[in-house]
Amino acid sequence: MPDTISLKNTDTGIVTEKTFSGPSGPKPKRMISPRNIMLYGTLFVAAAYYLLPLYVMIVTSLKGMPEIRLGNIFSPPLEVTFEPWVKAWATACTGLNCDGLSRGFWNSVRITVPSVVVSIAIASVNGYALANWRFKGSELFFSILVIGAFIPYQVMIYPIVIVLRELGIYGTLTGLIIVHSIFGMPILTLLFRNYFASLPQELFKAARIDGAGFWQIFLKIMVPMSLPIFVVAMILQVTGIWNDFLFGVVFTRPEYYPMTVQLNNIVNSVQGVKEYNVNMAATILTGLVPLVVYFVSGRLFVRGIAAGAVKG
Repeated sequence: MPDTISLKNTDTGIVTEKTFSGPSGPKPKRMISPRNIMLYGTLFVAAAYYLLPLYVMIVTSLKGMPEIRLGNIFSPPLEVTFEPWVKAWATACTGLNCDGLSRGFWNSVRITVPSVVVSIAIASVNGYALANWRFKGSELFFSILVIGAFIPYQVMIYPIVIVLRELGIYGTLTGLIIVHSIFGMPILTLLFRNYFASLPQELFKAARIDGAGFWQIFLKIMVPMSLPIFVVAMILQVTGIWNDFLFGVVFTRPEYYPMTVQLNNIVNSVQGVKEYNVNMAATILTGLVPLVVYFVSGRLFVRGIAAGAVKG
């Protein structure tokens, strides 16, 4: 039933009546509905699909071998032990050497850090130049870079081996750093170019009118405004380089093998007893760095990847 209320104007003394039909606006949605059940059910299944293997890896890495042989892979450990983690890091055999993943970890750090810095530094300047400083043939150059982002790595392995051999850096960390930097260039340039093109052109034009040059605009205007896309580039490069196996095993020698190659040697060892707890601990240790990087900077990653996406 509609409600009627009388309102009196204190200045004129006139009384008016107004009718209210009750609350307006959209009807509140129910928390439990077929749509919500379907949505959250799907999300739960997807989360379980990805988290269940991780759970099995963690609980297995905390068990001793006698308990693993019982076959209850989903049960939590009856007696927690960190010995598999210590062995995976310090004493597991990765071929002729039995120093665990520790050597491979520091090799991966020595490979990843300079590769990420060099590739991002060059790609950011490339993207900035292609977005704001058009030159003759810039579109052709950009098209070649885009094509290069989708060429299979396997096609170019043998020619790169020959080039690195002729330069005298095949089998060294320097050669592998150069390879990672070059292969990261096309996709990073694409992301930086699209991000810089989305920034207000008025800022660039105003800086040009004030007399700022190429590097002044880049370092003082573009870089401070581009933190999200730099985080995206860092996450992509850290994840890709740290998890790389192919380049690490092809372009380096055993003493320079990254962590992933040493993990493969531990897991696929055919000598002695198969220690599943050590294998699981080694796998988690290998994937820990990119996982931490992503969780620390995940929100900036989403912002940057949306702003630097390919626009039609």
